[in-house]
Amino acid sequence: MNTNTSSSFPPTNAPYLVDSIGSNELSIQVKNLTKVYGKEKIMAVDDISFSVGKGELFGLIGPDGAGKTSIFRVLTTLLLPDGGSATVNGNDVVKDYKNIRNSVGYMPGKFSLYQDLSIEENLNFFATIFGTTLEENYELIRDIYIQIEPFKKRRAGKLSGGMKQKLALCCALIHKPTVLFLDEPTTGVDPVSRKEFWEMLKRLKEQKITIVVSTPYMDEANLCDRIALLQKGKILSIDTPAAIIDSYSDILYKIKADNIYHLHQDINEFQNTKSCFSFGDALHLSLSNNEEGNASKLLEYLTIRGHKNLMMERITPTIEDCFIKLLKN
Repeated sequence: MNTNTSSSFPPTNAPYLVDSIGSNELSIQVKNLTKVYGKEKIMAVDDISFSVGKGELFGLIGPDGAGKTSIFRVLTTLLLPDGGSATVNGNDVVKDYKNIRNSVGYMPGKFSLYQDLSIEENLNFFATIFGTTLEENYELIRDIYIQIEPFKKRRAGKLSGGMKQKLALCCALIHKPTVLFLDEPTTGVDPVSRKEFWEMLKRLKEQKITIVVSTPYMDEANLCDRIALLQKGKILSIDTPAAIIDSYSDILYKIKADNIYHLHQDINEFQNTKSCFSFGDALHLSLSNNEEGNASKLLEYLTIRGHKNLMMERITPTIEDCFIKLLKN
């Protein structure tokens, strides 16, 4: 971990395009894209730019309201942008929307298949729309479909969350798209299904499909080739997960005690505290400079304040720590 206090965290105006990739090797290019809603002019997407290489697994990471779904709807031609431009496979999202719709797969955040149709009927329906058949592209969805095939006569509305997710992915892939958009595909499903889903994405990536996935789960960011951290329609940082973590310049500590609430209050009052925030059942904190002696001074200060069972250790930051720091900056 970089502990040089003179180094800076990735700025919000860092270059967003993949400079090492030629334009003919890009699946998606977004330049100064904006999307505004309503008379109140709510800025859902605020002048963002990024690109995605062919065969890349790219993640849009951020909480609800960050603008992820609006970006997806513009890129899949379901919404018109209010500013800027975007292309998918070289096709403009406004002028060439028909070409885009035939070449991409989209799995929206909310389950949107026909609840009264069975698994088999939903798949046949979507295959027919795209002028293909389940048999023609079976190899692409085989690893996913064999998990739900025993229940192919069951209505979609009666499926579990994990099975609905797999059915929706099969329907998004049935026409063999070159780009796959997945909007929060693991939200609301159990941990086992989440793990299975990401394993499926890895296998799809091996077939040279470009995948853009959004998620509010910071732990899923590490499973992407590159990520864009989003908040309130803006990109805070964009890079590989490892590079974003390596750019965290402060020494980070995890600290616990019997009374976590009073511990948080007292740490905030300590003169050398730079940042402190809750993280699970503990606190994550950074001090105003990276001298190890400051940690000893903090422990001495907290002991005088009467805290019991203090535990403090240096830790490696996570994507979530990086995201929180970017928000504070």
